[in-house]
Amino acid sequence: MQIQRTLALTKKELKKTIREPAVLFMIFLFPVVFVFAFGASFGGLGGSQTPNYHIGVVTSSSEDNPQWSQAFVENLVAKKIVTVSVYSENATAQADLSQGKMQALLLIPETFGDSINAYIQAPNDANQWLNSTMQLYLDKGSLIATQAVPPIIQQTLNSMLNQNQQTLQSPIKLQTASLVEVKTASTFDFMAPGMFTFASIFLIMMVAQSFTQDRENGMMKRIRISPTTPTELMTGHVLAYMCIALVQSIIVFAMTYAMGFRPSVVGSSYMFAFVLVLVFSVSNVGFGLITATIAKSSGAATGLSFLFVLPQMFLGTFVGASLSGAAQAAGKFVPSYYVTDALTSVFLRGAPLASAAVLLDLAVVSVSCIGILAAGIVLYAKYYKI
Repeated sequence: MQIQRTLALTKKELKKTIREPAVLFMIFLFPVVFVFAFGASFGGLGGSQTPNYHIGVVTSSSEDNPQWSQAFVENLVAKKIVTVSVYSENATAQADLSQGKMQALLLIPETFGDSINAYIQAPNDANQWLNSTMQLYLDKGSLIATQAVPPIIQQTLNSMLNQNQQTLQSPIKLQTASLVEVKTASTFDFMAPGMFTFASIFLIMMVAQSFTQDRENGMMKRIRISPTTPTELMTGHVLAYMCIALVQSIIVFAMTYAMGFRPSVVGSSYMFAFVLVLVFSVSNVGFGLITATIAKSSGAATGLSFLFVLPQMFLGTFVGASLSGAAQAAGKFVPSYYVTDALTSVFLRGAPLASAAVLLDLAVVSVSCIGILAAGIVLYAKYYKI
C-alpha cells in the first residue's frame, strides 16, 4: 500500500464531500442546529421512565441490631421495582456506582437498628430517640435516579416506622450526599454525552451516498483500472470520514459547552471522547458500505441507510434512557450504546478512564467496529469487484 495514493484518495473524498451543499449541512450545520434545539428544549427538568432501579446498600458489620437493616433491604426488594445489592465495604460500592453498575448507593449506619428500637419504645417522645443519618449517593449520569430513588427509600423507611408521608419527625434522616457535592443538572446535561454519538451516526448515510454516486458516475471503474488497490481505496475513505467525524465531535463539544454543559473532568477525558467517537466512526463507514452494496442508486442509499441509522439512534444514544426495559436491553446490540455509556461514565459519573466499565465499553466498540468494517468491505468487494 502506497501512502501517497491513500492520502490522494482521502483528499479526493474530502473535496467531493465539501462541494456538496447537502453533505455540508449534515457535517457542519446539523450538529449546531441539533444541539441548539435540544439544549433550548431540555434546559430544564424533564421526565423519563425506567422499569427497575438498582440500588446498592452498605451495611455495618458492627451493627448491634442487624435484623432491622435486613428488614429494610427486604422491604426495598418487596417493592418489585428495586434490585438491591448488599455490600460490606463502602469503597467497593462507590467504585461500582462510579462505573454505572447501580443507580444509587445507600449507607446504613451502625446505629440504624438502635434508632428504630428507641423509636418503637417511645414513638411520641423525640427526647428518647437515638438519631441516625443514612447517606444516599445517586448516579450522576442518571436523571431518573435523582428524581425517583429518594422517594422510594423514604417511603420504605416510613413504612418500617409506621409513619405516613406527612410525618415530619423521625429518628432516621435521609441525606442525599451527592447533591451536596454536585451542581443541580438539567435534562440537557444528561443528554449531552449521547449527542456525540448521535451526530456521528449520520456518517452511514454520507458513506452510502458517496459510494453509490461513485458507481453511478463511473468513478469506481476509473479507480479499478488504475494502480490503486482495494486496501488503498478503503483506507482513504476511512481516513476521510474519520476526519469528518472529528470535525463533528469538535462542533458538538463547542455547542454543548456553549449551552452550559460543564463536566468536571480533566483534558484527557475530552481526548478520550474524541478518540472513542473516531473509533465509532469506523463502524459507520462499515454500515455505509453494507448499505451501498444493497442500494442501486444514491437516492435508494439515503432511504436504506436508515435501517442502520434508526436502531443506533433510538437504542444507543440519549433517547434509549426513556424507552422500555426490553428496548434498553436491545440497545446493547448496537455499537452506539457502548459509546454513549462510556461517555456518560466519564463525563457524568466521574469514572476514571482506566475503570473496568470504561475499558469494557472501549473494547466492545473497537471489536465491533473492526468486524462491521470488515463485513462492509467484503460485501462491497464481492458484489462490485473493487
